[in-house]
Amino acid sequence: MTVFWKILNINWPLQILIITTALFGFLMLYSVSGGNWDPWTTPQIKRFTAAFFLIFLMATINISFWKKLSPYAYILGILLIIGVYFYGETGMGAKRWLNLKFVKLQPSEAFKISIVMFLAYYYDKLNPKYVSHPLYVFIPLVLILIPSFLVFKQPDLGTALVIVIIGISIMFLAGVHLGYFFVAGIGSIGVLLLLFQSRGTSWQILKNYHYKRIDTFLNPSLDPLGSGYHITQSKIALGSGGLLGKGYMQGSQSQLNFLPEKHTDFIFTTLAEEFGFIGTIALLAIYTLIIVFCILSALSIKDRFGKLLTAGLCVTFFSYFSINIGMVMGLLPVVGIPLPLISYGGSSMIVVMISFGLIQSAHVHRKESS
Repeated sequence: MTVFWKILNINWPLQILIITTALFGFLMLYSVSGGNWDPWTTPQIKRFTAAFFLIFLMATINISFWKKLSPYAYILGILLIIGVYFYGETGMGAKRWLNLKFVKLQPSEAFKISIVMFLAYYYDKLNPKYVSHPLYVFIPLVLILIPSFLVFKQPDLGTALVIVIIGISIMFLAGVHLGYFFVAGIGSIGVLLLLFQSRGTSWQILKNYHYKRIDTFLNPSLDPLGSGYHITQSKIALGSGGLLGKGYMQGSQSQLNFLPEKHTDFIFTTLAEEFGFIGTIALLAIYTLIIVFCILSALSIKDRFGKLLTAGLCVTFFSYFSINIGMVMGLLPVVGIPLPLISYGGSSMIVVMISFGLIQSAHVHRKESS
């Protein structure tokens, strides 16, 4: 298949949806910048444009190449996370970033792709009759828990939990027996009880600010000007938008800087305040269509690696926007997960676009089977 035909065979509805979502993001960043292209809108447009063409390049590369690359992607991901401990930059109380001069990379974000690739590779190589064998269930669990623990110690509880969710989801999609998930569910309840029991002791597991976030989640009014400020202002912005919103660039909470992190984690609330219920439903509809087209693509792929890769990256994308929206609505604790293709940020944008590049590669070569 020539490069020309590969480009023609790209999942074009998915590409159009990606562009549409990004345009939403540019609009909102322009708004929170006070009607200026800087400091957030122009850099975001440049990143998206470069990454969008990267999707086409990745789509033309045979899926077998990404399959062979998967173990190395996992190893490199682990090394980069470890590298953060020695060479990382600290921001907002955590050491999570590596300054590579040309880009400031958050390795834990990039690892969300690595874990999907390697688990898809693992189950592609594994004989299906051994998928639920205890030994072959234990191996991927270790592969998931090691990086999750390293990310948790940065500390970055939110990303660590997302890595676990993504990994467990791929195990489910690969056909691991449901009994394991039932046992894991019971174990999770025990872990939660242990986390709360450890609070205030010499062996406290989480950081104090983690517990404060949980307290704020359960009752934001406990400290409305302190730890509860973010979510309180977020709910005010969400509610004030009403059905149709206050109008573009007319949101009081965002334009008057009452809303914190308005260009990153809490940008959804700016959208809700300015475009109301209709605007948020429109964005959710686009996200839903992206998920639907990814699922349809996964179902059409013959190669087991490509199928699991697409489904796993679909779960990753879903976790991004569902956790972010749940967080800003007060349905989940604040964990610092960006809204994909909307929030300002280099690492998250690159990770999401590389994910779509891999999905398109699997789609273009979907009729090929290993």
